[in-house]
Amino acid sequence: MMKSIMHIKTVLANDLLFQEGSVMNKLYFVLRGRVLVSKVNEEGKLLVFHYHFKNDLFGEFNPHGEHESAFTARAAVDSVIGVIHQDEFEALLKTNGDAAMAFTQWQSMKRITEYKFRDLMFHGKEGALAATLLRTANTYRKENDQRVIITRTFTDREFAEMLGTSRETVNRLLASFKRKKIITDTEGYIEILDETSLKALCQCEECPVSICRL
Repeated sequence: MMKSIMHIKTVLANDLLFQEGSVMNKLYFVLRGRVLVSKVNEEGKLLVFHYHFKNDLFGEFNPHGEHESAFTARAAVDSVIGVIHQDEFEALLKTNGDAAMAFTQWQSMKRITEYKFRDLMFHGKEGALAATLLRTANTYRKENDQRVIITRTFTDREFAEMLGTSRETVNRLLASFKRKKIITDTEGYIEILDETSLKALCQCEECPVSICRL
């Protein structure tokens, strides 16, 4: 039903879908590609909050008036996005109770940002990196002989952007995890050797994968 009211938009890598301060009156559905949702902190550092992949819905709007975004969304790669306008979506919800219920359930699951703030504020950089590695593993996961392999390579800069810190800090923390035999890497692909230790560092609450992901 949502696809029936989508306006299809092709965006190139690094194109913006919206930015901080934009009026939010649309939802976005990833048909192909990958989108990053980020924010620049007071020190001017980029902090990446979400990766959105094929079949992910994101965005927000306020039925009671104009709502400005606190985040920026840009295409990480060339992507195809379905744009859903607020007035058309509200009309759909009014005529279909099942769609309205599903949308309410989707909204209740949007707790990822809250958990990322918690990781950064209460578990320090070490705990935040541990949580990020777990989320990365849940997003790009392959298991082999009780080891968890992250099937996409990430640079120190990408991890730094997810933590709002420097590449040097990420490099130091990853080296510490390797010395403690919590992780290893082969040609840039990280393997988690001790998932229990990572979970202890961030006081993992065993959230479902729909929340514990990039």
